[in-house]
Amino acid sequence: MADKSQRDLELEKKWFRLLSALEKTIGKRPADMNGVLFLIGVQELGRGAMPFSKEEKQDLMHIAICKVLSLSGFYELEGLDEEGWPHWKVVKKLPRLDLKEQEKMLQMHVIDYFEHEYGYSL
Repeated sequence: MADKSQRDLELEKKWFRLLSALEKTIGKRPADMNGVLFLIGVQELGRGAMPFSKEEKQDLMHIAICKVLSLSGFYELEGLDEEGWPHWKVVKKLPRLDLKEQEKMLQMHVIDYFEHEYGYSL
């Protein structure tokens, strides 16, 4: 197995610091990226913790992905629908990446989201 680059190691450290910070904040450590995206989606919807259907949970993760990638100009908020759910439009095409690189890109954007939107110091 190849050695991880310094950049990858730093990303990994920040990711684990983020998971630890979230655990302190919400009392439970998110299991994976989906858990973190769900939290962001709930936050962005602005209704607080409540029961969501499976479809709504998928929609919340989509909202989160659009929100974090909007920080780099990939998406732009179009507005809210009649039920108050945000809708996004693609502004810039995402680069073609393999799954591992997609995960890294999302991690970087999620970290940026928490650093810039909530002042986390990771």
